[in-house]
Amino acid sequence: MRKKLYKSGNAWALLIQKAILQLIDLDPENDEVELEVENKVLKIKKASKDN
Repeated sequence: MRKKLYKSGNAWALLIQKAILQLIDLDPENDEVELEVENKVLKIKKASKDN
């Protein structure tokens, strides 16, 4: 799936479809995500609650 980044103030935003959020059991209003870059690959995952 290809997605376009959108300008948001001085940053860039990525819109994530509801179906993708459901697949990873992510509630964007209550959960946080962790970002990791490895070999020029951006990984986004749901952050654990205990952090």
